[in-house]
Amino acid sequence: MSQKIYQDEALGILKNISAKEKENIEKASILMAESISGGHLVHLFGSGHSALPALDIFPRYGSYVGFHPLIDPRLVWFNVIGPGGARELLWIERQEGYVRNFLQSFTFYKEDTFVVYSHGGVNAAPVEAAMYAKDFGMKVVAITSMDNYRYSKPMHSSGKKLADLADVVIDNCCPLEDAVVTVEHEKPKVGATSTLSTVFISMSLLCETAKILQDKGFDLRIFASPNTEAVPKNNNDMVYEAYSELVKSLGV
Repeated sequence: MSQKIYQDEALGILKNISAKEKENIEKASILMAESISGGHLVHLFGSGHSALPALDIFPRYGSYVGFHPLIDPRLVWFNVIGPGGARELLWIERQEGYVRNFLQSFTFYKEDTFVVYSHGGVNAAPVEAAMYAKDFGMKVVAITSMDNYRYSKPMHSSGKKLADLADVVIDNCCPLEDAVVTVEHEKPKVGATSTLSTVFISMSLLCETAKILQDKGFDLRIFASPNTEAVPKNNNDMVYEAYSELVKSLGV
């Protein structure tokens, strides 16, 4: 029964996104298409499990040149405990000033768009990433839980939450606790939903942005499965080359 409960809850979240966030996804896609068609980038940032959708949007079969994932290995766990562990990561992402130092390694332009993923939207990492982007004049898209926004207190010294800093906010439609299935009363729920929902939103953004770019006559360099016979064998080599040329030309 628990699997059915999770599936029903998860499908309900995806349906809510489709019904309630259509306009915000369209607004964000317009911003992203403007950046890419203008020869600039859409930067993607997340920490902890919120790094997963940033990693999934590019490079990914079915995606295309124009997206720039900003992944700090210190903000993504690859162990449970010890070096690269979750406990250490959770501490780092709450430290004010850390993300600003990380982002200083890159070159940004006001014509870029900056997407920040964060279910909670209150830790220093996503808040300061959005602040840093705004300092450059970039448009900021926040993908976060508005349930968290309504009920969680600010943790950053600015008193700001991620959604306060964004030009477009897309609600991941997930509950405060993220998990949705009760298996034992008076214990936390199991079955997280936010990664599922943010990947759903990411692919919606990717497809809507692609359509806008196509309508502009922009040449999409699409990363594709090499197992597809219709795709030229050198297609992905050409995608890598186009991406390399773009980031080099921008000094990123």
